[in-house]
Amino acid sequence: MKALVLSGGSGTRLRPFTHTAPKQLVPVANKPVLYYVLEAVAEAGITEVGIVVGDTAGEIREAVGDGARFGLEVTYLPQEAPLGLAHAVLVAREFLGDDDFVMYLGDNFVVGGIADLVTGFRAERPDAQILLTRVPDPSAFGVAELDDGGRVVGLEEKPAKPKSDLALVGIYLFTPAVHEAVRAIEPSERGELEITHAIQRLIDDGRDVRSTTISGYWKDTGNVTDMLEVNRSVLEGIEPHTAGTVDAASELIGRVRVEAGAEVRGSRIVGPAVIGTGTLISGSYVGPYTSIAENCRIEDSEIEFSIVLRDSRLEGVPRVQASLIGRSVTVTPAPRIPATNRLILGDHSKVQISS
Repeated sequence: MKALVLSGGSGTRLRPFTHTAPKQLVPVANKPVLYYVLEAVAEAGITEVGIVVGDTAGEIREAVGDGARFGLEVTYLPQEAPLGLAHAVLVAREFLGDDDFVMYLGDNFVVGGIADLVTGFRAERPDAQILLTRVPDPSAFGVAELDDGGRVVGLEEKPAKPKSDLALVGIYLFTPAVHEAVRAIEPSERGELEITHAIQRLIDDGRDVRSTTISGYWKDTGNVTDMLEVNRSVLEGIEPHTAGTVDAASELIGRVRVEAGAEVRGSRIVGPAVIGTGTLISGSYVGPYTSIAENCRIEDSEIEFSIVLRDSRLEGVPRVQASLIGRSVTVTPAPRIPATNRLILGDHSKVQISS
């Protein structure tokens, strides 16, 4: 069995960060989301991975390399434009051959991995298996309709009037039967080859399409709010560890990880939180659910429930909250502007100005 990991796409919902970096490499708890995906694939016993890449191929290659650090053999599969998930399957046809495969969107995050799912698929080998989860706004996702017996009878891509609240999670398992289906479909109104249309084709052809509804934690990390929520979820599981330097005037409370080479001076850090290598925290407060990446400087500032990427600096800044701060960013107080009043008053006016 192989894995097809999708790491193309423009990441419009995460702009401006994705103007300069792939969305799959934005870190959660100081580790890129894509790394969690590759680790999950390896833990499922899959070693051959095709990564579909687009305009950000160079950065993805630099971050992942040949896959050896994950115990994987990685092949890069260029996609000239983000033309849909089913188009990615077409691009990967030669790599996939006649093997079963799991298709995993590189910006999706599932707690618990996919090992059990892959084991079950290998044992029973339906033609396709999809993951579903209940969401409050299904119109933003691919949506599945099930019959009374739980069998998949229909799929719609971002419907205006969803027939259920069951959204497709960005993990799919296929036998080679899917290749005929993706060749048979036409582009949608969005101009993309939709994987939901290919799976619907399998259903219409009488193929065995099954679903698993997950109740655990899943997020599509395509926007800032979800990225911060994933960061919170991962930090919940960290263990306290201090490899850096923490002076006697500082206080670490709860699950705080201070990486080697980091320094904490006269500061209070309330976990769960992680402080990256080479980062200085001085005279500051770092609150829960915060990830500070490597080589940052947080001085005389307060920050919580946030992600700060590498080489950034906060200096003399009052409370920062629910924020995603990119690489090499500097945040300082604005210059103090004297309060003034500009008046244009007609004759016989009476004005009261509060001090």
